[in-house]
Amino acid sequence: MPDLLGGFEFVWPIYAVALAAYLIGTIPFGLFLTRLAGLGELRDIGSGNIGATNVLRTGRKGLAAATLVLDGAKGTLPVAAAGIYGPDYQLVAGAAVVVGHVFPVWLWFRGGKGVATTLGVLFGLTWPIALLACAVWLAVALILRYSSLAAIIALPLAPLALYGMLALQRGGQLPYWLPGAPQDVTLLAAIAALVILRHHANIVRLLRGQEPRIGQGRG
Repeated sequence: MPDLLGGFEFVWPIYAVALAAYLIGTIPFGLFLTRLAGLGELRDIGSGNIGATNVLRTGRKGLAAATLVLDGAKGTLPVAAAGIYGPDYQLVAGAAVVVGHVFPVWLWFRGGKGVATTLGVLFGLTWPIALLACAVWLAVALILRYSSLAAIIALPLAPLALYGMLALQRGGQLPYWLPGAPQDVTLLAAIAALVILRHHANIVRLLRGQEPRIGQGRG
């Protein structure tokens, strides 16, 4: 990892990557798409969140799907691009883009919950674990109809699954060409913790039996 307190000529690329990834993360696709569709202010609808789940509450499934894909893509692209400079830059880009989505400067640091963008980061770092996390999210969402619970289960599973995959690679049970690195485990655990913190109100409602299902009320 570059010494972030070292000489400027050595550390400016890592800061540039962090800033670029953060700014990409701040793009509120859900907000833009609903305004373009003439649906008004997304933050006045449902939970007030800018993510795909709240866009779905407008009744426009296509817009919700587009928001999901775009929020995911803005997680994948910076990580993939940062890979040109090395794995350390990918870690910085992954962390910064999620922080940008959750705390966008343009929206007074009141952004989304980071689920789709985190899944996008996963695809940029280790697609096998990303596919597993998406499958778990989809299964929980389809069976129980709780978007928040799906995220709370799927995202913390990702660093654990990656740790297990790396162990199986070391033991020869899985091929080494499957992407993923030990330092990614720490990043994914930190991002999962942030996303869970962003879901604190949802967790309270889940425990009280008051959490709305997908497509209903607040969330």
